[in-house]
This record gives sequence, structure tokens and C-alpha cells, in this order.
Amino acid sequence: MVAAHELKSGMTFINGDKLLRVVEASHHKPGKGNTIMRMKLRDVRTGSVFDDTYRPEDKFEQAVIETVPAQYLYQMDGTAYFMNNETFEQYEIPVEQVKDELLYVLENTEVKIQFFGSEVIGIQLPTTVILTVTDTQPSIKGATVTGSGKPATMETGLVVNVPDFVEVGTKLEINTQTGSYLRRA
Repeated sequence: MVAAHELKSGMTFINGDKLLRVVEASHHKPGKGNTIMRMKLRDVRTGSVFDDTYRPEDKFEQAVIETVPAQYLYQMDGTAYFMNNETFEQYEIPVEQVKDELLYVLENTEVKIQFFGSEVIGIQLPTTVILTVTDTQPSIKGATVTGSGKPATMETGLVVNVPDFVEVGTKLEINTQTGSYLRRA
């Protein structure tokens, strides 16, 4: 069991019949009354995101999530296909359930498939990925690294704010937790 005040971003817990992952969690102390926990939660099975509040002492069962190394194969008809690297078993995950994660992965990218018991519930990305810029404004002559930046569309459709000197065709290292540009690859 885990108390609501111990839940952190990325943790998964069971509330009733729902399997929930914490997107954001914060303590809130109103002027009068007790402290509450404000949370942005994602229903792992449906993909819906919603806000909820709990008392800090509320208890939940923490979900045990296991991971298996896999490779992203392809996407077709609203389904993403992955293959276990050791057993060559294939897994099908509805694209709607992993659409945010798919913005960071190309075909043949190594990921980890997440299981709750025997149920496939999602994918875990590497900390950083290397993607190629497919569309951005032309670079500005004399642009420096410290400029305000510009949006760039990566080959997966992900839009990232990048420095002014980045051009189409440049390979960039992207942080998958924040969705931010780190450096040229």
C-alpha cells in the first residue's frame, strides 16, 4: 500500500478497478482546511487523462509493473506492433494507448513493453532518442546557440523547439521525458 502523499510522477497504482499512472502530483494547502493532493492522472487502459484530488493519508495499492525488452516494428490500422527481443513473441498495442510515446520512436527502435500481470499496458522509452529534422524555418545567418529558438518537426511528427542554427536534415538528440532538444547528434 502507498499513501497519496508518496505518489510521484510516473508511479502506477490501483484505485477501484482502474489502473492509474501519475502524470503530475502536487501538495495543495488551501487557506482553511486540510492539505490535499492534486493529481493529473492517466487511466492506463483507456489513455484518458483527468485531474483528481485525494487526502494525503488515502491509501492505494501500488501496481507492480514488469518490463520486457522489445523492438518497435510498425504501425497499421490503429495498432502498433512490437517484438520481444528474446522470445520473438509479438505484441499488439492500440496506437491510442501509446500515441505520445510513438512520437519518439522509429521502426526498429529498442523500447521496453510494460506489463501489469499478463496485460500489456504500455511502453517505456529510452531516456534520449536521436531523430532527424524534416521541417523547420531556414537557419538565420549569425544565429547563436542562445537565441530564442524555433519549432522543428522531427521525422516522427514530434515538434521540438530548437536553436536558430538547426537546419532540415540535422540529427538531434531529444529527451523523451521532457520532449526537449538536448544537442546535435
